[in-house]
Amino acid sequence: MAEAIKVRKAADYRSETKPTWCPGCGDFGVLSAMYKAFAQLNLDPKQIVVVSGIGCSGRLPEFVGGYGFHGVHGRVLPTAMGVKLANPELTVVAVGGDGDGFAIGGGHVPHAARRNVDITYLVMDNQIYSLTKGQPSPTTPPGMAAVRVSPSMSKMAPAGVHELPINPLAMVLAYGGSFVARAFSSQPNQLVELLVLALQHRGFAFIQAISPCVTFYDSYDRWKEDVAPLPAGWDPSSRVRALDLALAEEKRHLGLWYREERPAYDETIGAVRPVAAAERAAVLERLLDSFA
Repeated sequence: MAEAIKVRKAADYRSETKPTWCPGCGDFGVLSAMYKAFAQLNLDPKQIVVVSGIGCSGRLPEFVGGYGFHGVHGRVLPTAMGVKLANPELTVVAVGGDGDGFAIGGGHVPHAARRNVDITYLVMDNQIYSLTKGQPSPTTPPGMAAVRVSPSMSKMAPAGVHELPINPLAMVLAYGGSFVARAFSSQPNQLVELLVLALQHRGFAFIQAISPCVTFYDSYDRWKEDVAPLPAGWDPSSRVRALDLALAEEKRHLGLWYREERPAYDETIGAVRPVAAAERAAVLERLLDSFA
């Protein structure tokens, strides 16, 4: 008799550890959306691995009832890639913040994207280093310390921010990412939909999740004013159009920006393994013959 398939609910993916973020943190919405996406796909918790770096978002694996790995600052992508290549059957989700992903870890993003490693990379972007009390991050807009932020951040950057901010979507698009999307933690239904699509995608799936820090940065009111849906009739098959919008947008557009189907890295590497094994066997045979 065939074993009945267990139908899981979002609560089945919660760990026994309660989230420890500040009240109002956008990461709560991201975590909730992750539970719901896992449940929609009815994923086996034993087949899920959530990998994180350092920062407030780095705590997330602790709150998921699957396997987790809390790595060092900026090294979430090579760790997640290693997990996936070691066991391609696993569902691997890498999570991190804008500082973890685009400051110390920025050098790993292009290679994960161009290789099309089959992982989902979820960046919780709050435009600040919140765990270390409010320094500007690579995505902090110029002049922000003097205009829109809390007194805490003004102390960290009293003269304002003068560097150009990183453009995560434009970067991943230019690097060859095969799935690029943006979501907002206060619009949970869309975030769930995008996470489901990302988890089903065979290849490198990148989601920039706007996740406000209400303790050291700003309220949700300003963020809600800054977002908009993608233009009507948006075609996610055009990388050029997506790049044009990413470089020129005045508001942050939410939705699936770009998607293409191409072989994932574990597939291309898998095609090499039989050739390498045959060569190794031939070398071993010649070596043994030399002792005959």
